[in-house]
Amino acid sequence: MTEHTPQSDPVAATAARSAQAPQRTLLLRGGDVHSPADPFATAMVVERGHVAWVGSEGAADAFAAGVDEVVDLDGALVTPAFTDAHVHTTSAGLALTGLDLTGARSLADALDLVRAYAARRPEDRVLLGHGWDAARWPERRAPQRAELDAAAGGRPLYLSRIDVHSAVVTTALLDLVTGLRDKDGFHEGEPLTRDAHHAVRAAAFAAVTPAQRREAQRAALRHAASLGIGSLHECGGPDISSPEDFAALLELAREEAGPRVFGYWADRDLGLARELGAVGAGGDLFVDGALGSHTACLHAPYQDAGHTGTAYLTADDVAAHVAACTEAGLQAGFHAIGDAAVSAVVEGVRAAAATVGLARIRAARHRVEHAEMMTPATIAAFADLGLTASVQPAFDAAWGGEDGMYADRLGADRARTLNPFAALLKAGVPLAFGSDAPVTPLDPWGTVRAAAFHRTPEHRISVRAAFTAHTRGGWRALGRDDAGVLVPGAPADYAVWQTSELVVQAPDDRVARWSTDPRSGTPGLPDLTPGGDLPVCLATVVGGREVFVRPQG
Repeated sequence: MTEHTPQSDPVAATAARSAQAPQRTLLLRGGDVHSPADPFATAMVVERGHVAWVGSEGAADAFAAGVDEVVDLDGALVTPAFTDAHVHTTSAGLALTGLDLTGARSLADALDLVRAYAARRPEDRVLLGHGWDAARWPERRAPQRAELDAAAGGRPLYLSRIDVHSAVVTTALLDLVTGLRDKDGFHEGEPLTRDAHHAVRAAAFAAVTPAQRREAQRAALRHAASLGIGSLHECGGPDISSPEDFAALLELAREEAGPRVFGYWADRDLGLARELGAVGAGGDLFVDGALGSHTACLHAPYQDAGHTGTAYLTADDVAAHVAACTEAGLQAGFHAIGDAAVSAVVEGVRAAAATVGLARIRAARHRVEHAEMMTPATIAAFADLGLTASVQPAFDAAWGGEDGMYADRLGADRARTLNPFAALLKAGVPLAFGSDAPVTPLDPWGTVRAAAFHRTPEHRISVRAAFTAHTRGGWRALGRDDAGVLVPGAPADYAVWQTSELVVQAPDDRVARWSTDPRSGTPGLPDLTPGGDLPVCLATVVGGREVFVRPQG
């Protein structure tokens, strides 16, 4: 393993990275500034990488003579930059620069895309692709190995399913992994899962050169900045990427202007997590798998399979890790999707609280990724234990509904209980929104829309609550309460948007009715009614530095 420079406080180090902050003082005026400090703000002053003032157009005149530059917003909206609280940056970049099957409309279409990609990349040692989802195809089945062998011309090929918890591969790639056919999760003629998938994934990604990796990481960071994303929570780990990949990403983010990157390393080796500069030993520390791959761990069997999925960690494992992280001053975190997996996390965190004290557990702000199959009891436990739910509303948009993948796997009744955002908020559970890119695309306004217009109406939350979960919520999940909002003293992480008329949701109906009454005293947000256009990012600023400016024309 390569040497890594340790960071004693990665959150502070990353937060200071947009430094050396610009010394110039900037006045933005003539738009709408989304700020709780002044719900009618139309102007903002930025100084030394922080927000110095927000207020009205008339009051801005007093600052005009003393600033280095005045920017006319021309009616644009300024908001805090988004935080995506769950990303796999290199994989997301490889999907942007490589073979992306998320748009494949059928199995035949997917095979055509493989064939064309293989022809374009004759020098790649291993062909990498992502995003197939047989549940959306008329054939309703995964590609067979013989079909992939023919499409790839006999070359090594790795294709991850949309949830990245299973994959199909060619014979040439199978032959590169010694003993693969004897590993747990290998079943002839079926997608690889569990240990077999982890082994073949490691072999495939080991073929990515440092230059390819950096190209992919840069592509993902540039794309994030173009969408108004100012911070990413990278979820790495030994079953997902590699220490070299993780360290290279954090180094790139420190060296080049772009979104901040906070790294979570999913390993119970706390020393390695610290060495790598991780803010937590968590993220995708797998308690179970995913629903689409039949590996999420359930209390009752899948409707379309005669088993209850896969458990990777027990409650005792969770308890030991949470206690160790709490004692070490690190955040713990777990990937848990199925109801049995979520129950194991709750049981384990409660046991850790009995050992180290509930107050210390709550103060650590440990987190659970995905947390899809919740019950009233586990929701109450999250609130009691101070657990942050790091969730992905786009999952419901992609797989929810009466005829979606969730209903296929679980039946309509169980499917309707998934992703209960309203109940989580009502119970006081902190929410942090993310994409799990490349599982679903980086798309912050689409994520806010998905939460506000959840396919199950009782799980919907207001646009304002969803926006907060995707901005301030990500910072709070890191332990920072002073960021993700445009108020004096906060980091100047913001985005400028071209958008439609701003609206304020009426308090008596969080979704269906809207108010534009300025007497509400609530900062407005764009109308995200499904079918309408989403805001377009004109510029993204991190720590007072422009990291994206949309070309004119």
